[in-house]
Amino acid sequence: MTTEKLFGTDGIRATAGEYPLDYNSVYNLGYALIKLLDAEQLPHHVIIGRDTRESGEWIEQALFHGIKDSGGEVVSAGLIPTSAISFLTKKHAFSAGVVISASHNPYQDNGIKIFSPQGIKIANTWEEILERAIIESRRSVQRKDIAISTENALSQDYIQFLERGFERVPLPRKIKVVLDCSNGASSHIAPMVFSDLGFDVLAINASPDGTNINKVCGSLYPENLARKVVEIRADIGVAYDGDADRALWVDERGRILNGDHTLFVLARFMKEKRRLKTDTVVATTMSNMGLEKGLEEFGLKLIRTKVGDKYVLEEMMKLKANLGGEQSGHTIFLDDCPTGDGILTSIKMLEVMAEKDTTLSALTAGFKEYPQILKNVPVSQKRDFQEYPEIVNAIEDVKNLLSNSGRLNVRYSGTEPLARIMIEGPDQTQIERYAEQLATVISKHLK
Repeated sequence: MTTEKLFGTDGIRATAGEYPLDYNSVYNLGYALIKLLDAEQLPHHVIIGRDTRESGEWIEQALFHGIKDSGGEVVSAGLIPTSAISFLTKKHAFSAGVVISASHNPYQDNGIKIFSPQGIKIANTWEEILERAIIESRRSVQRKDIAISTENALSQDYIQFLERGFERVPLPRKIKVVLDCSNGASSHIAPMVFSDLGFDVLAINASPDGTNINKVCGSLYPENLARKVVEIRADIGVAYDGDADRALWVDERGRILNGDHTLFVLARFMKEKRRLKTDTVVATTMSNMGLEKGLEEFGLKLIRTKVGDKYVLEEMMKLKANLGGEQSGHTIFLDDCPTGDGILTSIKMLEVMAEKDTTLSALTAGFKEYPQILKNVPVSQKRDFQEYPEIVNAIEDVKNLLSNSGRLNVRYSGTEPLARIMIEGPDQTQIERYAEQLATVISKHLK
């Protein structure tokens, strides 16, 4: 059995046109997916959606080619957010949903992620079977120019789902919203949804051309959105990433807010409305201590997982929690959808603003962020830290110095040759010094 890993925490991702995102590999993935469904005694029925990258069209054609040659049936939802495919896969009983997207990466990259019939990312066992099929296949195919027609009714289903997610409280005033669509998958849908719901909407970076996705815009560059919010005196700014599965915020003062603020606002609101199924909210090791302390004041407990929305979902399902997310902006409302959905999240945030007739800055005023530093240390190998007593002792020393007033997390990146150091504490200068000390020790042994 091969040990090569093609699937990361968010599917396959690479430069479009290069292995494993060359035409042959993508064809073989589509072909193998149908064989896998057949082995699992599932119908050969697949849905595909994509973001706005120029490579998305030929990758979709390659998937169609492989799926059809393998005896499968496939429909296209066209340009659509990642979470829409999760929702539609489950709603319409597709056996698999495929998303062609590299999320926040530049347009030259692309990716493929696959959802199970339940609308969640496929299990590791499925990934391993598909990986092996791609790696071991000797099938070489002639590229086909396949005409693919989009099933527009599918995106309409998704839009109706989003609009039903807004509890229609009377808007106390015309709330002004700026949407930064990152020239990605939300560009058409998000402005339409918020206009339908009665908000005063300005959409920026909503003119995708295949190469401008995430280009100095969206959730990677919220500073640009902040300037626009202040300039036109908007009530809120929303920044999506390329596939719209996450959302970041700008309040009316121009302050940039993240996924921790989302959980802080919505956990309190959902508890007040008796919509929280447990007194537990799930986040990752990256969430600020301020979130934990803020939730404690409302009788809520924060549980942390490894970084990655798949781990958040697993813990939510285990604990039967219905709210969780990441600091990066993925937020999961398990009663609605098992995947982070940036548009749905922003609808939920605006519902709170509308019902309470207040500002975003007022809603987040009780959240006191601890100073935090993130430091990346290049490494040549990812050996267990426990093999190096000096590294272990340095980590323990910092933990003892922080005591109960701070937090330390040291881990390897899942995708890059880096050790990542995250420290929180009451004093920025102090935690920067601790991070530098740790980085020096790690670099000494692992660079």
